[in-house]
Amino acid sequence: MAKQQISTDKLVQDLRLVMQDAEELLKATAGQAGEKVSAARARAEDSIRMAKEALGEIGEGALERTREAAASADEYVHRNPWTAVGIAAGIGLVVGVLLSRK
Repeated sequence: MAKQQISTDKLVQDLRLVMQDAEELLKATAGQAGEKVSAARARAEDSIRMAKEALGEIGEGALERTREAAASADEYVHRNPWTAVGIAAGIGLVVGVLLSRK
């Protein structure tokens, strides 16, 4: 699941960069005339608009999943406080051991 989330985040970043580049290209070619150029610009603008909407939906979905995970973790900690403390202590111990080796 974490690997999929990283891949999704990377895809979203890449799409945002592509959209920025496309917007800059549209601005740079704003003075160009011609039927083909106008049609290409219109298609590009529509594509950018749809991509922005899709990215917004992906972002909202990711935010909702994050909230659900946080609520689930909070509920678990409230139901099992000593288990949560033990897990946190164990993780701290492992991280401390790993850091002390360097």
